[in-house]
Amino acid sequence: MYAIVEIAGQQYKVEKDQKIFVHRLEGKEGSKVEFGEVLLIDNSGKIVVGAPNINGAAISAKILEHMKGDKVLVFKKKRRKGYQKLNGHRQYMTRIQIESIIEKGARPSPKEEPKAKAEVKPEAKPKAAPKAATKPKAAAKPKVAPKAAAKPKAAAKPKAAAKPKAAPKAAAKPKAAAKPKATAKPKAVPKAAAKPKAAAKPKAAPKAAAKPAARKATKKEGGKETK
Repeated sequence: MYAIVEIAGQQYKVEKDQKIFVHRLEGKEGSKVEFGEVLLIDNSGKIVVGAPNINGAAISAKILEHMKGDKVLVFKKKRRKGYQKLNGHRQYMTRIQIESIIEKGARPSPKEEPKAKAEVKPEAKPKAAPKAATKPKAAAKPKVAPKAAAKPKAAAKPKAAAKPKAAPKAAAKPKAAAKPKATAKPKAVPKAAAKPKAAAKPKAAPKAAAKPAARKATKKEGGKETK
């Protein structure tokens, strides 16, 4: 028979008289503890699965000792920065022994307990006595007398006489008479008629065709050439 139970945030597969290491638990050495978050129980092939926990199931255990786990080295380094650091860590642990596995129904379901409490309703409180009659409001204060009439405004001062406008400017001088345009220059006299070109010289007679060079006959006599 075994069960899967959640202890201190981690899940363990436990059996009766098994000793396991878990995260540090509250309690003195030799005291008993009980875990109610049972996820699964296998009893000789009969499996009960919770959703997520099994109602009424529990695991009872005994605290054997409080201790520290093995040292774990934590090394940090940043390359090309000249930074490196080495730290050590030892986790606080508790060694416990499983004493018994309580199946479904041995322990009241946590969901049924609040229902029983809900049935007991508190007695209704007596109603409070009616409040005393409200006091009458104080008489309204008389309105403030109207303000004295506003003083008449002082008579406006007469405006100063307008200054006489400046005399008109002297008549503009007449523009100078435009200069007469220069007379156009007479066109150039046409050039004398071009002289007639000289008669083209007659082309030279074509040269006589070159006579082909006579080839000298050669004869082969007994393998020798003669000219």
